[in-house]
Amino acid sequence: MPTTSPSQQPNLPRVLNASHATAIVVGTIIGSGIFLVPQEMMRAVGSSGLVYLAWIVGGLLSLFGAMTYAELGAMMPYAGGEYVYLRGAYGDLTAFLYMWTWFAVAKPASIASVTTGLARTLAIFPAFSWLDRTALFAITWAQIFAIGATWLITGLNYLGIKKAGDFQLVFTWLKGLMILVIVGFCFTSRQGSLFNFQTSFHGATGGFGGFMIAMIAALWAYDGWNDLNMVAGEVRHPQRSLPLALIGGLFIVGGLYMATNAAIQYILPAATIAASPRPAVAALGIVTGPWGASLVSAVMALSIFVTLNGTIMSGARVPFAAARDRLFFTRMAHIHPRFESPSTSLVVQAALTTLLLLAVGRFQQLFELAIFAEWLFYMVTATTVFVYRRRMPDLDRPYRVWGYPVLPALFVLAAAVLLFYSYAENFRNSLLGSAIILLGVPLFAVIRKHYAIPPD
Repeated sequence: MPTTSPSQQPNLPRVLNASHATAIVVGTIIGSGIFLVPQEMMRAVGSSGLVYLAWIVGGLLSLFGAMTYAELGAMMPYAGGEYVYLRGAYGDLTAFLYMWTWFAVAKPASIASVTTGLARTLAIFPAFSWLDRTALFAITWAQIFAIGATWLITGLNYLGIKKAGDFQLVFTWLKGLMILVIVGFCFTSRQGSLFNFQTSFHGATGGFGGFMIAMIAALWAYDGWNDLNMVAGEVRHPQRSLPLALIGGLFIVGGLYMATNAAIQYILPAATIAASPRPAVAALGIVTGPWGASLVSAVMALSIFVTLNGTIMSGARVPFAAARDRLFFTRMAHIHPRFESPSTSLVVQAALTTLLLLAVGRFQQLFELAIFAEWLFYMVTATTVFVYRRRMPDLDRPYRVWGYPVLPALFVLAAAVLLFYSYAENFRNSLLGSAIILLGVPLFAVIRKHYAIPPD
């Protein structure tokens, strides 16, 4: 067995079923991206056909990654996800650097981005116009709202993952239904035309570079499927439920994304999509008037709120897992005696997010660092499937990734290409992201010395 099985300490309860697991995948992935990125994709490639090609390629690459993670998760269904796989394949230092990056930057920045996006979406409604005003000194009401939303969902998760999982299940299917309602309104409208699919935007970036921009936008819209692996230690029958939820969830997301994009293009020509910051809002506004645009904004807000729950839920499990292995402060491994949640890890994560949200104007830069870090570790984690296949060929694998080794290799290659473009487009932030990751090396030495962990 890999050296990543949990210690003899009490475990988090396995209370999530396959439906909860699927809702975590679907609900965490579908945020505001599908409502916003069609503009960026159209501006990049200029035609419906190439936009769909980017959606399909991005979806397939995400599916290859999910299939790879499904093998790893079914084989090692423990809390922490990538941390577990990296530790078993590459040792304590690599796993610690992953944990450190997620704990210090990636998850707090992701939560800050989600909550700020929620505040900006709600500010569209006249009843929430106060969110744009200054509350105290340079702090806006939007920041205070984002902090409140962070602690609200953290509190829900503090009360136990079963409650958070039920919330995720109910509201994921509700937002899925509402997305289908929006699609139905568009396709049954007399305002639409199949001719719009033949239009083009002549000011597009074009070429291979333009297609890469569109595909990266699609990959970001699909991002979040890996969060389920972080809570694998709380899923019942993980050998069956994890592969089913990861693969089935991505198919559901892909179907909803393609349908939504088609609905938008049925109503709007390419040039209008490229000019609209919120194409879905613009499309339904044409179909039904102001109330339809408000409906889309409400669905966006609900979608973001559900994404927030999945993001907070998954992020707290990574430092928790490291602390159980004595690779982080042991207090982070505390399990609440009543609610059976990683309570300390949840509270610290919310506190870091609060500090980030109070850093006015800086969180966007840190979020860009988080995107870089995420794809770096996606790439490295996916390579562990090759390590485990070579080192432990006889290990029980309830699920084996189809198309091995080609499909995992394609995902690793795609992640490498995305990282290359991230460096090219954001060289300064990418270097800063690398520096933050490497700051974990001296901290790792201090932690090991403090807890007297023997060398590998």
